[in-house]
Amino acid sequence: MAENVTDTVFLTQAAYDKLAAELEALKHNREAISKKIAQARDEGDLSENAGYHAAREEQGQQEAKITVIEHTLRVAQVGEGPADTETVGVGTVVTVAWDGDEDDTESFFLGSRENAQLDDSLADVEVYSPQSPLGQAVLGARVGDTVSYEAPSGATLSVTVQKIEAH
Repeated sequence: MAENVTDTVFLTQAAYDKLAAELEALKHNREAISKKIAQARDEGDLSENAGYHAAREEQGQQEAKITVIEHTLRVAQVGEGPADTETVGVGTVVTVAWDGDEDDTESFFLGSRENAQLDDSLADVEVYSPQSPLGQAVLGARVGDTVSYEAPSGATLSVTVQKIEAH
């Protein structure tokens, strides 16, 4: 399946580098987990061997994390944010007014949670992925546009884009 803009994970260079380093550390740790499994296996009866089952569980979690990080790095768009702030795009900080109420606003980063967790400048900013209902609704919108979307609860919500900033 071809990847499109909603598959993109926006990462700063620092966030990308941290994820790449974490991936290498996880891959390097594979041998240590394999040794744990082998040692636990040598202890005998596997059906009652808690150490063996714990090591296998750790291995499964690590492999899943490796898969997620590899995918994230593969679809990552690395940079400092889009230069175009005329429209909402991945990597922008968007301020919206809920149901057109100028007193009920929220600012959020449209991108990946990975970036927010790895980028200190996003520590206090809510994050919505471009795949989320709100993210899909605002993607491509301009300041002043009102967009509606269906929330997971089934309610139809609307927001008016007030401000778009490059991250």
